[in-house]
Amino acid sequence: MKHLLLILFFALLTACAGQQPDPTPDPKPKTPIVDTSQPVVVEKKEHESQDSLYTQGEITTTGSRIKQTARMAADSVGMPMPSPQQFPPQDRENYKQFDDMSVQSVLKQPVSTFSIDVDTGSYANMRRFLNSGQLPREDAIRTEELINYFSYDYDAPDNLNTPFASHIELAPSPWNKNAHLLHIGLKGYEVPVKNRPAANLVFLLDVSGSMNSPDKIGLLKSALKLLSRQLTADDRVSIAVYAGAAGTVLEPTPGNNQAKIAAALDQLSAGGSTHGSAGIHLAYQLAQQSFIKGGINRILIATDGDFNVGTTNFEALKELVEKKREQGVSLTTLGFGTGNYNDHLMEQLADVGNGNYAYIDTIKEANKVLVEQMNGTLLTIAKDVKIQIEFNPNTVSEYRLIGYENRQLNEEDFDNDKVDAGDIGAGHTVTAIYEIVLTGNKGWLPESRYQNTDNSKQHGKELAFLKIRYKKPDSDSSQLLTWPIEKNQIKDLNKVSDAFGFSAAVAAFGQQLRGGTYLKDFNYDAIRSLANQHKGQDAFGYRGEFVQLVSLAQSLGK
Repeated sequence: MKHLLLILFFALLTACAGQQPDPTPDPKPKTPIVDTSQPVVVEKKEHESQDSLYTQGEITTTGSRIKQTARMAADSVGMPMPSPQQFPPQDRENYKQFDDMSVQSVLKQPVSTFSIDVDTGSYANMRRFLNSGQLPREDAIRTEELINYFSYDYDAPDNLNTPFASHIELAPSPWNKNAHLLHIGLKGYEVPVKNRPAANLVFLLDVSGSMNSPDKIGLLKSALKLLSRQLTADDRVSIAVYAGAAGTVLEPTPGNNQAKIAAALDQLSAGGSTHGSAGIHLAYQLAQQSFIKGGINRILIATDGDFNVGTTNFEALKELVEKKREQGVSLTTLGFGTGNYNDHLMEQLADVGNGNYAYIDTIKEANKVLVEQMNGTLLTIAKDVKIQIEFNPNTVSEYRLIGYENRQLNEEDFDNDKVDAGDIGAGHTVTAIYEIVLTGNKGWLPESRYQNTDNSKQHGKELAFLKIRYKKPDSDSSQLLTWPIEKNQIKDLNKVSDAFGFSAAVAAFGQQLRGGTYLKDFNYDAIRSLANQHKGQDAFGYRGEFVQLVSLAQSLGK
């Protein structure tokens, strides 16, 4: 009997040991975004019906995280654990395709009209490509943004009565013996820092899962801390975030409260999908809440542009930004990151928001945009700036504009004050370069059978007539400036300014990265030599870095 009981006892032990314990349930998925020391409650608000273009979600900021409202939380009950975050591949980056500006016959199309462009995002993005060991795709290169990345030593106006001064220079083309380059430069009035109007700034920050990397959320926080250190007690800062929903992290706060602003930024972390439209809606509410009449009212949206939840109707999104622009709130876009970067959206939103677009690839670039050029980034001194140039068919046969492909305007748009155009910030320089062929020289186009027989000598000394329209920031009516451009302004190439020579090198580099259709045998070595010859003053090392990037592109292209 005892023997039988012992057998049964060991059999039971063996059976129990073979059983596996129930697995411990996975913890409830979390989407930590903010870890604030002081709780902030985002209350649900009724939105105007006309502005409710997007489905919005509310979130509540508590001591350790932002929680979605009960309705959203209820929807997630019983949902399976999400798979680990998968970052998208490189080819998910979004760029607008475009063709280079074509050669125009002056007999057929004597007038060229375009909007200025002060964006610089394409240059920093190009640098990011090269520093990662690859040539940038052609559609990522907007040559005018490469040229305008650099400040040039143009004479500045003495006062704001005329908010910018012009610089016109004409010399042979370095890469085409039959052509000349017409260099048009504008220099905005430099507003002293002490005279800057009070600023009402809303930082709209993407804290979605796609931002979860050091070159995104980490760099974003460091960049905005740099800007906040330049603000005063008269300024106001608000911070809104968006991921699967949108919430306020920092209510309007005096700009000199550095500790509070920095603490709000330090608590940010990334997680969740991206519902950017809801965040923009909230940011405009905050901007209106602290609106400064006669001051700077601007939203700075920092994101990789990967909107994947909420509206995908970007035209409706642009309409909202345009509407708020008319109400006095402008929009600047700061791009971050790689892999899923939406360059096209970032540029478009800044364009319609009367702002500028910069790509932040390093803390040095953040310092350039937000500290060194803070007044230019924040303070508009002239808006809706348009350039129109009419070439004289008796002296110029052909021309092409280098860059500005997506800034083209119809001829009739120049005098139409309803047509929007780019803005100039305090101290900004803007440069445009035409390549022109003088009458009698061999151009790009085949000769026409029937030539214009008008041999009138009227304005025979003029090559072209330059017109610029602009509005003062508080006006809806434009003002006109004009300059004739004459043959006697042509210089020898070895006597041009550093602004002419260096910008020509940058223009050639942009064209080379886009295929170099018009450069003939003007290669990377020639570009580097021209840039070195005209590097001039380089206090921050940006021009020296450009020369290094030319060498890097040459190596990567072999």
